[in-house]
Amino acid sequence: MTIATTTHLNFRGTARQALEFYQSVFGGDVTLATYGDVGMPAGVPGADKVVFGQVENADGFRLMAYDIPGASDDPAGTAGTTSRENGMTLTDRAFFQSLRADSLDELTGYWDALAEGASIVESLAVSAWSPGFGMLTDRFGVTWVLDVRAEYAG
Repeated sequence: MTIATTTHLNFRGTARQALEFYQSVFGGDVTLATYGDVGMPAGVPGADKVVFGQVENADGFRLMAYDIPGASDDPAGTAGTTSRENGMTLTDRAFFQSLRADSLDELTGYWDALAEGASIVESLAVSAWSPGFGMLTDRFGVTWVLDVRAEYAG
């Protein structure tokens, strides 16, 4: 059993540029998938934006990032997702905490515990990029992105 937690940064259209910058600072490899890569039609605005991105180096540095669906490149803007929790939209959050497990069984245990008293943003289910993915905001206001480790083509 192995889990890892990683800071998951949220951007308004600049995740790719941010990941490339962090790679230039810390080294390592950038892996990313766009919304188009996971099924959004190519002509839809935002299909080229990052749905999953990370930079990871051999020394253990790892940072994840994505572009908030529908959010503009303006960091001061609040356009974007309509998901609201406790009076805040997800666009108001600069980061999520990511938790990755090796198996769905392992992840489900963490999900069930964190979900107690939480607001579910996206139910734990199979996704285009992982055998298990879900998002919730726990009772303390921390938004968690949970997924099962998967190999990514980038």
